[in-house]
Amino acid sequence: MKRNTRINLLLLLAVAALAVLPLVLGLGDHKEEPFAGADAEAETAITEIEPDYEPWFSPLYEPPSGEVESALFAVQAAIGAGVLAYYFGLRRGRRQGEERARARQGEEQGAARARQDAREGD
Repeated sequence: MKRNTRINLLLLLAVAALAVLPLVLGLGDHKEEPFAGADAEAETAITEIEPDYEPWFSPLYEPPSGEVESALFAVQAAIGAGVLAYYFGLRRGRRQGEERARARQGEEQGAARARQDAREGD
């Protein structure tokens, strides 16, 4: 097995462990919403410390439900993944094009030398 394949498999295993272990170990069972985001955790901590706290601003758009909020987050993540995939694909395509152009140029130079050698030999 290649070294890169082993590394990729180990990384995949680590990601799976990070996703599954909190569920298996029951982390967060004592909470009402065990896997709430960092924003919710921060809001809870702030209201415990300072009950009269007033936020500095309000959101421009408040989704009507948690499902809509999750869907918008998923769309945002998909767009980001698409932009990254496009960028890396473009870079790879350019690199492959440059390699082909160099190879073609080398072949043309070799053919030109061969023709020149054939003329000199006559």
